[in-house]
Amino acid sequence: MAIQFGRPLTHHVYARAIGWGLAVLALAILVGCSESDRPLETPVRLEGEIFGTFYQVTIADPLTQGQAQTLEEGFLQELEDVDQAMSTYRDDAELVLFNQAPLNEWQPLSDELIEVMAIARSVAEASNGAFDVTIGDVVNLWSFGPEARPQEVPDESQLQERLSLIGFDALELDTQALQARRTRDVFVDLSGVAKGHATDRVAEYLERQDIEHYLVNLGGELRVKGYREQDSQEPWRIGIEVPENGPQRAQHVLPVHDISVATSGDYRNYFEEDGRRYSHTLDPRSGRPIEHHVASVSVAHPSNAWADAWATALSVLGGEAGMALAIEQELKVLMLVRRDDQWVSLASPAFVEFFGAETMEQLGIQRYDTDQHDA
Repeated sequence: MAIQFGRPLTHHVYARAIGWGLAVLALAILVGCSESDRPLETPVRLEGEIFGTFYQVTIADPLTQGQAQTLEEGFLQELEDVDQAMSTYRDDAELVLFNQAPLNEWQPLSDELIEVMAIARSVAEASNGAFDVTIGDVVNLWSFGPEARPQEVPDESQLQERLSLIGFDALELDTQALQARRTRDVFVDLSGVAKGHATDRVAEYLERQDIEHYLVNLGGELRVKGYREQDSQEPWRIGIEVPENGPQRAQHVLPVHDISVATSGDYRNYFEEDGRRYSHTLDPRSGRPIEHHVASVSVAHPSNAWADAWATALSVLGGEAGMALAIEQELKVLMLVRRDDQWVSLASPAFVEFFGAETMEQLGIQRYDTDQHDA
């Protein structure tokens, strides 16, 4: 029966139309519910691009399609919150507004921003300035930050002018009152710790949702819990990349559980001028790119924010000084070092103890010897 617009429906026709509509709606709900309730094969991988990098979240707990979608929406909101707080690329970010605030005036900040600044301060003090988040203006001068221009070596006078201002004493924190202030005109850049913090945020969100077995990979920063396969207790496995150009290839594959790993390495992140290679990792003490034979530093730590900051600091310090500090701080550290035409993998005592001497031998990783001079 055809129904013409503008023509009144009789009670009989109206009833039939309502009946058809309810049937269609019920079918749609049934189909939607069945799709949402569909069990997924484990492990489930949720992945995509965000904030100039990628995310891969792999979950070994049993999930339905609807649960997986809800989890992804939840942790993407966590990442958005971190970006809102710590980005240096968006004008409305909390950190950008802090950098624009008047000098010597206390500014109220979110608890997570204070927490990350406090981690940065601790690593800065322990490394004697090898890690320093007040280096932002020098980063910008080298065209590595939000003021990025064509990559080139900066003017020496400009470099010295900006370098004269940096130092963690220019950033004061009141962790109890959740406030901070700049005492000199420095640009605070948390890129050496923020991605690690974001990785932690995703992991903590999953745990609040009672997820017990996961691997979070945010642009190479990793945090794992539980097992990839619960019944057999098969561990998660992560690759430490060969520090060379060309296709990515794992130098070592480590079995891991209940730990996070952050890696700092600039063998893929550099620019060249007049035949010279300039790393994107800057030494805050000199304001210049690092120059030594350590190609990558991986740090294992319960917190990826701490691992991220320490990996950056030790990468700046180089092999001998970096390993000495790692031993002093009892850090789990793996360094890939260039010796002649070969890569040598050196592990701190804490790293060997955590992963086991047998695993180190199988992977060809050497325990660091204080008599070795590799940088």
